[in-house]
Amino acid sequence: MPSALVEGGSRRWGRLESRPVSVNPLEEYAGLRLLPRRALGWLRLKEWQGWTLLHPEISSSFILQDAHYLASSEIYVRDGHGLVEHAHNARGGSLHLPRRLYPSTPHLAAKGYELGYEWAPEATGTHRIRAQIAATEGQPAIAVDLELDGARASAPLSVSAPLPGGSLYTHKLVLPASGTVQVGDRMYAFDPSRDLAVLDEHKSTLPYRTRWLWGTFAGITTDGIVGANVAERPTTPGSEDESCLWVPGATAPAVEPLDRITFEQEQGDPLAPWSVRSADGRLDVTFVPEDRKSVKHQLVVAAIDYWQLVGTYTGSVAGRPVAGVRGVLERMRARL
Repeated sequence: MPSALVEGGSRRWGRLESRPVSVNPLEEYAGLRLLPRRALGWLRLKEWQGWTLLHPEISSSFILQDAHYLASSEIYVRDGHGLVEHAHNARGGSLHLPRRLYPSTPHLAAKGYELGYEWAPEATGTHRIRAQIAATEGQPAIAVDLELDGARASAPLSVSAPLPGGSLYTHKLVLPASGTVQVGDRMYAFDPSRDLAVLDEHKSTLPYRTRWLWGTFAGITTDGIVGANVAERPTTPGSEDESCLWVPGATAPAVEPLDRITFEQEQGDPLAPWSVRSADGRLDVTFVPEDRKSVKHQLVVAAIDYWQLVGTYTGSVAGRPVAGVRGVLERMRARL
């Protein structure tokens, strides 16, 4: 495990063996007039830790995110009764999302809205997610109490890459989950032999005009975790991207890079199926949406046009058939 993303002012680039102990992209040497450029970099740095829960009865995602001019959190659960959403904004820079993941306790605590993660001292430990979200008008309460088994996690995806007009650092991990998610008076139990939580961590300096398509899914087989993380965004020629397969290995779980990803949706309905394929042919799946969560904001110099679909993936992962595996697919178009 590398000790830091940036050492001696030099940043590590490419696919890393694991998450560095400390991740702070702003430590990279910026030449003369370092302090003004670092201050500007702090304002441009976008940090988040988000989770996607994979369970046969519900779809759920939640996030702690800090754009430094604004911090926020969102959570939703979609079950057979519909989509329940809550959100809370906070002062920019107030979340202090950690450079060191193990151990750490990122959280947001406000009246009626508490969401936090408890990372154990070691990656192979037992990690926790806790949420207590009060009911609001028309939206029932949400409570999350999950334990994540780091000893049975997927191989980590850790990528550091330049972007046109910015840079990306992301860390992805899939972990078996046990515990409960409650929506109003409906309780859903998580079974670690079946159910999963997918981490999406970013510490990225995104270009002013940002766009991406991204999706993820995973399931537990008799051999181990099988799934994918796929993305399409403007990239710097010759640099790595975050698209990968999670597959069981002969002695340990493996994460394998994917060649160029193509997303194509059938015409007409916003909930029409999508085909998602890699140029090397090792991923060929169809995503069938069930519901859609969207966010749209138009400000003077900033704007967000975002949606995330929940549903299931069916097809082939590295020659292994997958059918009805839960996951998400999202699109972002923004001026940040």
